[in-house]
Amino acid sequence: MSVFKIIPTTQQYDWGKVGSKSVVAQLAASSQVNTEFTLDESKPYAELWMGTHPTSPSHIPSPSKPTLSSHLKSHPLLIGNAVASKFPGAREGNLPFLFKVLSIETALSVQTHPDKKTAEALHAQLPHIYKDDNHKPELALALTPFRALCGFQPLSKIAKFLFTTPELSALIPKTIVDNFLSISSGSNSTSPEAKTALKDLFTALMTADEGLIKGQADALVHRYQSSMPEDGSIEELVLRLNDQFPGDVGVFCAFILNYITLSPGEAIFLGAGEPHAYVSGDIIECMANSDNVIRAGLTPKLRDVPNLVAGLTYVSAEGSRHRVLPSPYPSSTSTGSKLYDPPIPEFSVIQVRVQTAETHPPVVGPSLTVVAEGKGVISWGKGQELQIEKGDVFFIGADTSVQMEGDGMTLYRAFVEA
Repeated sequence: MSVFKIIPTTQQYDWGKVGSKSVVAQLAASSQVNTEFTLDESKPYAELWMGTHPTSPSHIPSPSKPTLSSHLKSHPLLIGNAVASKFPGAREGNLPFLFKVLSIETALSVQTHPDKKTAEALHAQLPHIYKDDNHKPELALALTPFRALCGFQPLSKIAKFLFTTPELSALIPKTIVDNFLSISSGSNSTSPEAKTALKDLFTALMTADEGLIKGQADALVHRYQSSMPEDGSIEELVLRLNDQFPGDVGVFCAFILNYITLSPGEAIFLGAGEPHAYVSGDIIECMANSDNVIRAGLTPKLRDVPNLVAGLTYVSAEGSRHRVLPSPYPSSTSTGSKLYDPPIPEFSVIQVRVQTAETHPPVVGPSLTVVAEGKGVISWGKGQELQIEKGDVFFIGADTSVQMEGDGMTLYRAFVEA
C-alpha cells in the first residue's frame, strides 16, 4: 500500500501543556491506532513526533510494529528514486524531515540550531549531547495563538532598551555598551562592525556573573510588579519568564530578541544560527531530520554558551523577517490547501482544509500527514481508501495522487520533493 497509518510517539517534557489542555495529548488520545497511549490529566504532553529519527521513531500498526524507517527501507519506491538519490540516508529508509506537534506551557530554552558543518563537528566531539550530524532548520506554524522570541531585534531597539533598562546595561561592561550604542546610531546593521558589536554585547550578557544576573533580575521584577503590565508586553514577558526561571539570564533576552505573536495559520522559519525561544501556544513544527539543539538559557539542561554565541548569524531585523507567508497550493483542485514553502530543500508543509473534497496530484517524494480536526476518507489508486479522523497520522508514498473527502476536516501534510 502506498498510503497507510503510522503510530507517532509522544514526549512528556516538563514544558508541555498538562493533560487534555495539550493539543499533543488530544491528538494522541484521539488516534485509533495509538492503542498504547493513555491520557493522564496530571502529566505534561509536549511533543508528538512523526518520522524516522532514531531517538523516537514512528511505527507501523501491525502485530510486529516495525519502525517506519525499516518499512521504507524494505519498500524503496515509497520514498522514490529521486529523493533517495538526493538525500543521504533516504536509501536506509530515513525521511529528510521530522514532523512534530508542540504544546507549550513553559518557555523553551534560548537556543539555536547548528548548520551542517557545525553539526558534524559537534556530533564528533560530543555525541552524547549532539546525537546526530545533521542541521535543523525549522518551520513553526501556529495552531493556537503562539508567542516566541526569534532573531535579534533591530539595533536601534536594543539600544533603546539599554538606555531605559538600567538592570540590563548593568550586566554588560560599559566599554561594550558604549561601543554598541555608537555603532547602532550610525552604522548599517548588516555591516561587519555592527555584527561584531552585537556579538560582543550578546556574549557579554550570556556570560555575565550569575549572582549579578540574579540581583538585577530581582530588581527588574520588583520594578515591573509595581505596575500592571499589558498582556503581550515586554514587561509581562519578563515577569512570566522570571516566574518560570527565577534569576535566569534568559529573562534579559526579552530585550535583545524579537517578541512575536502568531495567530493560527501564521508561520515563522528559523534557519541555522538564529536565536529563538518558544514561549507559549500549540504549533505544527517541521524540521530537517535532526534533534540538535544548542542551549544557553531558560533551561535546566546543559548550557553550551561558547558554541551558541560562536554560531549565531548576528542579523538584526524586525521579527517579520522570519515570517513564512502561505500561498495557494498550486496543484490542489480547490482553494482549501495552503503551501508553506521555506527556503530549504528538506521539506514543505501544506495546510489542508477539506469542506467537501480536495485532490492532490502526485508528489515526487514521500509525505506525512496529521489530521488535526474532523474526519473523512482518503482515497488513491484503483478504489483504495482509508478512513481517517482527528489524531490519525498517515504516510503517502512518492508519486501517489490522493483525494481527501470530509466535512470540516483540517490536515497538515509535510512532504519533500527532489
